[in-house]
Amino acid sequence: MRIVALGGGTGLSTLLRGLRDLSASMQAADPGSGGLDLAAIVTVTDDGGSSGRLRRDFAILAPGDIRNCMVALAEDEALLSKLFQYRFRQGRGLEGHSFGNLFLTALTEVTGDFHQAIQLSSEVLAIRGRIFPSTLMNVRLEAVMASGRSMVGETRITGSRDGIRRMRLRPRQCEPVAEALEAIEQADLITLGPGSLYTSVVPNLLVRGVTEALAASKALKIYICNLMWEPGETDGYTAGDHLQAIFDHSQAGLADAILVNNSRIAPRVLRRYADQSARPVELDRERLEQIVPRILEIDFAAKGPIVRHDSDRLAGLLVDLAVERRARSQDNGEAARDAGAAATG
Repeated sequence: MRIVALGGGTGLSTLLRGLRDLSASMQAADPGSGGLDLAAIVTVTDDGGSSGRLRRDFAILAPGDIRNCMVALAEDEALLSKLFQYRFRQGRGLEGHSFGNLFLTALTEVTGDFHQAIQLSSEVLAIRGRIFPSTLMNVRLEAVMASGRSMVGETRITGSRDGIRRMRLRPRQCEPVAEALEAIEQADLITLGPGSLYTSVVPNLLVRGVTEALAASKALKIYICNLMWEPGETDGYTAGDHLQAIFDHSQAGLADAILVNNSRIAPRVLRRYADQSARPVELDRERLEQIVPRILEIDFAAKGPIVRHDSDRLAGLLVDLAVERRARSQDNGEAARDAGAAATG
């Protein structure tokens, strides 16, 4: 089963962690199965925090989301993974940086190749899968806001409450990573999200050739809707608004299904999020029925004070859907062959 996950931020790493654990369980139950073939295609447009400082100082791509995905796919989240996630709390020039970001930066300087630095770091962590940046160009995000003005830089865009109308990349023509397009072509299942709609998911779709590869792929393509509004990006957005934004930045009908949460979130947790102007994403079923073939309402919110997807439940559901799709395709293929044989007598 070949699975490709597109996105960035904590949403993508949460999904990958669940898929990694499921793959390990499958392989333990059947050593000959090999588990799941996992690939992540990750946005590299972050310009805030440690990633932003390293981008400005070394003119490299944002390493933060890449680092989180590597740790999520690491076979053993013990010492090395903790080391990669370690963030310096003090020290001139070091405070705020994570060790993993510095490691990726140093490897990029040594090898002269950010992509190779990712591969070497992945070997150090012994990850279950492959990780590709969506582009190797030093790209920045540009947004056309609801007011009509343009704003450049992810931090500035998300810090504005103007509302986002359209996202673009600078430079406009960003070359894709060839291996990422190959992974899309060979996939059985492709996921978009969860994660920040405009700054984690959409940027991948704006890289030249990615939307076309997704549209041509015969894989089951699923958009995993966010659980809550994201202040500065998706205030007031329904599930239909999220999916329509995906289509507006790629092409209509790109997704075969949408996953929407239907679990109840504790009132005390909702009150805390309401203080940050964030509320649960509403399911607008009638609208969704007009733009996507399949709507799946699933209880996949994790328990606890932070609203996030339950990685294990989400991974299990996705693989079940892909297996169901594969079985249906095989049945259709056998029926078509039988019909062809009958016709030729």
